[in-house]
Amino acid sequence: MPTSFCNSCLGIFQLKSSFEEQTKMNKVAPKILVSTLYLLILSFPVQTLTHVADTDNSHSGEGEVFSKSCNNESPSISFSSSCQKSKRTEVSQVLPLQTDGLVFADQRLEVVYPVIQKFKSSITFDPLGVTKSWVGSDICTYKGFHCDNPPDNTSAIAVASIDFNGFQLGAPTLDGFIDQLPDIALFHANSNNFRGTISTKISKLSYLYELDVSNNQLSGPFPMAVLGMNTLTFLDLRFNLFSGQVPPQIFTQNLDVLFINNNDFTQSLPDNLGSTHILYLTLANNKFMGPIPRSLPKALSTLTEVLFLNNQLTGCIPHEIGLLKEARVFDAGNNQLTGPLPMSLGCLEQLQLLNLAGPLCRSLIQRGVLDIRNNCIPDLPFQRSMIECADFFAHPRFCSHMWFHSFIPCKFSFHKSSVSAIPKIAPSSP
Repeated sequence: MPTSFCNSCLGIFQLKSSFEEQTKMNKVAPKILVSTLYLLILSFPVQTLTHVADTDNSHSGEGEVFSKSCNNESPSISFSSSCQKSKRTEVSQVLPLQTDGLVFADQRLEVVYPVIQKFKSSITFDPLGVTKSWVGSDICTYKGFHCDNPPDNTSAIAVASIDFNGFQLGAPTLDGFIDQLPDIALFHANSNNFRGTISTKISKLSYLYELDVSNNQLSGPFPMAVLGMNTLTFLDLRFNLFSGQVPPQIFTQNLDVLFINNNDFTQSLPDNLGSTHILYLTLANNKFMGPIPRSLPKALSTLTEVLFLNNQLTGCIPHEIGLLKEARVFDAGNNQLTGPLPMSLGCLEQLQLLNLAGPLCRSLIQRGVLDIRNNCIPDLPFQRSMIECADFFAHPRFCSHMWFHSFIPCKFSFHKSSVSAIPKIAPSSP
């Protein structure tokens, strides 16, 4: 697996020069602003004012964060007229706004200022002193906050990305924070101590395409609000306390990455898992049960990593697994899978890791934790009699579609030298 799945995040800082050029262009033609209040009451003209965003290093975190949030376009592709524009009112063509004596470069920053300060007041743990920088009107310099020009108004400035990874912040909830940042495109909060649930209001975040809240203490059911979020391509819910069932629709949503391992999800694997477009899928360390769906290889064109380990999967390994030609990792270890291994596993030419190991029974037996007496396990004491075991092995348990386990759905390519090394006639015994 690559060391980073957030390639789009790298574009936040790489294209800052284009942002500065756009800002310089805005300086060429000053905007004439008219005070509505003066017009109605005094009928007196006001001076021509120029409202241009500051372009110095105070916005060092700015870049093209939004470049993928519309139609999942690549960061190198700029927004075109085909990109649906938001119906938000342009807010950059107004006089500088003040809140508590503060002057903001853009009204969008003023709108989120009280949201940030409210969230700051709810933080109960800040060992790194991150929130000490969350002071003043220059929100774009707050630690963990990054600004950019939103797609619906390229002359505006908005909070576009939040990166709290590793900050170890503690708060009772994220509700009222992430869902109140209307221009957010990336929200990364890995390795903190956030609790509560995910707000249903995040479905209104029209630019959000990466959501990472892994390694926290979030709980409740699967956040159903992410269903139907067409911009979302990266969803990481690992190492939390989510429980219940995972909606089958999430597996066919237009995601590149879905990490939901190390939670408490309990259900059978859905049949539509084979129709997924997901590239990286981890379901490990939950309570998924039942057989591995035979429809899984339908995703062979995209699926590269599958992690089923440490669940409660049963039954046989379907021979269709051999059709996952793009799979590099397949880990279904520590489950309750039975039956023979299908010969089709030899067709996984790209495979780098295959783990089908059973539960760690031996160590439990040695420690006296697991009692397996009166079975038919070879080389272990206190088993059934030879007659009873012979009768047991005389009636083997077969997998469904057993005849397919010897089927090889691919053609092996042998080197010519290897073939010539095989003797045509077996040597006669002396």
